[in-house]
Amino acid sequence: MKFKTPTVRLAAVMGLVFVSSITHAVPAMADDPKARSIIQKVDDRDDGDNMISDMEMTLIDKRGKKRIRKIRSFSKDFGKDTYKLLFFASPADVKNTGFLTYDYDNDERSDDQWLYLPALNKTKRIANDDKSGSFMGSDFNYYDMTKRPIGKYDYKLLKEQDVKGVKTWVIQAVPRSKDVIDESGYTKSVVFVRQDNYVVIRAVNWVKDGSKLKYLDVRKLELIDGIWVATETHMTTKKGKITLHKTILKQSNISFNKPLDKDLFTVRRLEKGM
Repeated sequence: MKFKTPTVRLAAVMGLVFVSSITHAVPAMADDPKARSIIQKVDDRDDGDNMISDMEMTLIDKRGKKRIRKIRSFSKDFGKDTYKLLFFASPADVKNTGFLTYDYDNDERSDDQWLYLPALNKTKRIANDDKSGSFMGSDFNYYDMTKRPIGKYDYKLLKEQDVKGVKTWVIQAVPRSKDVIDESGYTKSVVFVRQDNYVVIRAVNWVKDGSKLKYLDVRKLELIDGIWVATETHMTTKKGKITLHKTILKQSNISFNKPLDKDLFTVRRLEKGM
């Protein structure tokens, strides 16, 4: 099972295998059954199927300069697995760049990801070692683009806290192995889960190099066809109090249960572009 946050599922929009060997283990945190139960309900929450949406990604550097990218996204469930396809529509320098993800429900199976670069007429398969890298210059990395596998993390309920007028559980997630730290680029995360609908609306991620934090903030959350969707999400990278970079992700024209052919979610289709 995998842990959903509104940002890790970028197509719906975006927040854990067990220790493989002693040499790859990291210091264990006692797993809290109540915290794990909450995270399980986050994972079990309905996030829709056969989804189509338009997206706007705004990249803001430390000087405040903005770059805006338009994206068309598609996602479809294949049993318990979710396949997602993104096409960049503009500006011209990224047009027809495509990103395909096979997000597997099985914790012990690594998700598959491919990035198509039309300028090079080349498709790059994203290796596990590269998933901590920035996705298209944004504050989201490739690991953020899929759900976090629950079994790879230990959880602890830290406290309850009001966020924007709603009650949340504040839960710490710590990777169970060094492999997960290397793949995700994060040494730990703290997530804020709404108590009324089990949606993660805020998160803090400790970046592996130890000097930076990434802050996730869901600014707009809408109920569309009975599905909670983050329609505006901010991810900010900071070093101390200094903002290094920020990404704003907005979704619009969202629809569920649209007919989507399975052949849409293939590398061959990825390389055709929009």
